Amino acid sequence: MDHSVWSVPAREVAPIAHGGDLGGLRQAFPDAPEPWLDLSTGINPVPYRVPALEASAWTRLPEAAEVRALREAAAAAYGAPDADHVVPAPGTQILIETLPRLLAPTEVAVVGPTYAEHAAAWARAGHAVAEVAGVDALGQARVVVLVDPNNPDGRTHPLAERRALAAALNRRGGLLVADEAFADLETVESLCPHVAAPDSAPGLVVLRSFGKTYGLAGLRLGFAVAEPGTAARIAEALGPWAVSGPALAIGRAALSDAGWRAEAARARAADAGRLDRMIARAGGRVVGGTCLFRTADFPDGPDLYRRLAASGIAVRRFAGRPERLRFGLPPDRAGWCRLSRVLR
Repeated sequence: MDHSVWSVPAREVAPIAHGGDLGGLRQAFPDAPEPWLDLSTGINPVPYRVPALEASAWTRLPEAAEVRALREAAAAAYGAPDADHVVPAPGTQILIETLPRLLAPTEVAVVGPTYAEHAAAWARAGHAVAEVAGVDALGQARVVVLVDPNNPDGRTHPLAERRALAAALNRRGGLLVADEAFADLETVESLCPHVAAPDSAPGLVVLRSFGKTYGLAGLRLGFAVAEPGTAARIAEALGPWAVSGPALAIGRAALSDAGWRAEAARARAADAGRLDRMIARAGGRVVGGTCLFRTADFPDGPDLYRRLAASGIAVRRFAGRPERLRFGLPPDRAGWCRLSRVLR
């Protein structure tokens, strides 16, 4: 390929470390027992039971009515005003990449430490990005990214505080990007019902993840919730047929299943409490999390990480915080027992 056709040359950028890299762990710990127990992500370990799909979902392009049905199910599940406020996407990560390209370069504040892809995406799109410790340190940023509940510490802000922030940014022509990827199974109040509020619109976009809650991260499905004009701009940027036919069908079924979601919230909260007790017995101090993951500090953090990996158990560690580890939830009794043996 003649690369001279590109106006901006490709840059060598080190990838951001995420959970789920079992290939790298297998290379680093070749003697670890198989299969690995992957606790390095915050994905529900008990996935939604995938319904039977019509064969045509795999063989034809999705129809507009199917997309509309998914948007309606998402609006109901998330409390959005209606389907016109919802944009389905092939994963929330695509939305994180798309939003910065819809705005002219400006000052962006990311409340952190948090999911690193937010700051990286805004920087790649030419914005001036700063990570700030809290909403009282935003300065004159025109765009603010707030992950609530936060990853990895589970930090939350009262709904009134988040609404006031959205209104303040809207008054100066700015934008609040509220990432609620871990909100589904928590008791926090969502901003989704308020995306069309006169004091906030069009200065508010809420991101919701599907794969984490329903344990189907490989399906690649996520949503942006915004006032209709903003939603339409995002949908246009994603292009036609952004979501596959199988994802449309499975997403609609899962989002319409309020009973499953309520039971998952109860069961995963109980699991999180069990994990807290195990961490405490191991000498760790839980510093936060959600019911899908727990983050803790250990006096022997690096050594514990190596012992877990040598036992075929993957957890998340953090550059610059060697004492800190994040644990997802084991999927079954065997996984819980395996983790308990190492933590003891």
